[in-house]
Amino acid sequence: MTVAHKTRAGDPAAGTRSTPPPEAAPGGPRAGRRRRTAALTPWLFLAAPLALLVTFTFLPVADMIGYSFTDWDGISPARSYVGEENYTDLVTRPERFEVFLVSGFYLAASFVQIALALYFATVLSFSTRFRNLFKGLLFFPYLINGVAVGFVFLYFFQPDGTLDTLLRLVGAEGGHLWLGDPDLANPSLAGVSVWRFMGLNMVLFLGAIQSIPPHLYEAAELDGANRWQQFRHIIAPSIKPIISLSFILAVSGSLAVFEIPYIMTGGANGTETFVIQTVKLAFQFDKVGLASASAVVLLILILLITWVQRRLFPEERVELS
Repeated sequence: MTVAHKTRAGDPAAGTRSTPPPEAAPGGPRAGRRRRTAALTPWLFLAAPLALLVTFTFLPVADMIGYSFTDWDGISPARSYVGEENYTDLVTRPERFEVFLVSGFYLAASFVQIALALYFATVLSFSTRFRNLFKGLLFFPYLINGVAVGFVFLYFFQPDGTLDTLLRLVGAEGGHLWLGDPDLANPSLAGVSVWRFMGLNMVLFLGAIQSIPPHLYEAAELDGANRWQQFRHIIAPSIKPIISLSFILAVSGSLAVFEIPYIMTGGANGTETFVIQTVKLAFQFDKVGLASASAVVLLILILLITWVQRRLFPEERVELS
């Protein structure tokens, strides 16, 4: 053995460097801290949105439920507890629920809206000239404020206004009271909702259609399938969950219509909806307790209808391959 080898063998520093450092035990305190940090990290990101959700959604709903058991005018600090009297008043007076008949017009209009949105989304998903322009034009009405839409269509439906002028240009009879005739007012207002919200459904359908793999269309074209057959056997089954969601939103939205009829008619001529009736109870007749009970009933109805729809049409997982 040489001198150099002897020196290295007897050097304590050399022996220390050659020994690997001890590893931490898998169940040690450092590993426990890592697990706790990993478990808390998602809640740190969720803290702000959960705080906003509780502050501006759950707490107001809880207050509304509390107000529904009182006789309060919304101004005086005193609130007299009346129990279920407000709910009894709603149930025993059928005229309170007659306004739901008006929602039938908006429900029928929502089906027309979904059909048109599905048609335009399907057409614009294929190679079409100026399709980006048409997407913007169809989606633009949804970006307009509801109050502005109401005022614009007030002029559109005026007697001898824009609509009557257009009808005369094509040889049809004009001069109708579109918002003054109870037989025409609700269909006219429902038509405005179709124009305004169709773009939103079209964008939802279009996004779902664009997620379909292109090779499915190529295989269908090789088999000789036309556009209708591609829609029936590829597009419709693939976007079935989005269509179901649109129907759920259509039913709940038809029950909670407010902006357009309130701005254009104020609920006159048989156009009063359940939400307009609730607002009038609270701010016109100073019956905040009864209005709160009415809002709670509407909330329960929407949740119940959504649950029934989910039971009848359960969510299905679509496999695209």
